[in-house]
Amino acid sequence: MSEPILELRGVNKSFGPVHVLHDIDFTVRAGEVTALVGDNGAGKSTLVKSIAGIHPIDSGEVVFDGKPVTINGPRDAAALGIEVVYQDLALCDNLDIVQNMFLGRERGKAGMLDETDMEQAARKTLTSLSVRTVKSVRTQVSSLSGGQRQTVAIAKAVLWNSKVVLLDEPTAALGVAQTRQVLDLVRRLAEQGLGVVLISHNMNDVFEVADRIACLYLGRMAAEVPTKDVTHGQVVELITAGRSGELGIARPESATI
Repeated sequence: MSEPILELRGVNKSFGPVHVLHDIDFTVRAGEVTALVGDNGAGKSTLVKSIAGIHPIDSGEVVFDGKPVTINGPRDAAALGIEVVYQDLALCDNLDIVQNMFLGRERGKAGMLDETDMEQAARKTLTSLSVRTVKSVRTQVSSLSGGQRQTVAIAKAVLWNSKVVLLDEPTAALGVAQTRQVLDLVRRLAEQGLGVVLISHNMNDVFEVADRIACLYLGRMAAEVPTKDVTHGQVVELITAGRSGELGIARPESATI
């Protein structure tokens, strides 16, 4: 088992009187895919946005590469090597692949864009991820399929020497063949030593690519276990009831008073 690259310890987050995250412990390891699952309203998006620096945590500790860190905003997260691929992908249809991958981080000197350098870097990144579905890095994003767009968004995230990549529902609304391409890419990210967090409602995808599964229930971490140690049914019970047999949140009668 690899060392944790990212740890959340006792993290809490509230929005006014609504306590969304309750004493969350969460671990991401380099070279592994950790699936973050939970019902709608369980707190998945809030947890991801807290890691990304969009929502500052109220209390608790964030440890990155073994050192406590404070993430005050998305720039702090990016500086550490944390990148997020949101469900809407945040790509510009009117720009090509290179322009999208370097949007806001363009390379150049003397006030001029270095198009050749950016194009080479984009092509190198796609090649390193064994992406073969994109014929040209100068293709307009508007002409790409859903799977190709997801691929570009993931490549954009790993272009910046990322150490942790969070993927929000990367296979949502994709066909069978495109889902296969994206899942293969998710595994390749882990094989390259990145810590990958996969947020998904698709249990088949989760059990296929995840090394560990973290189950959120009403803002609490019900369980974080190796995928091989749980069944599909147990995960569904953890998501819907917070408990499955001896696994999950302690029942009130067994809790320490």
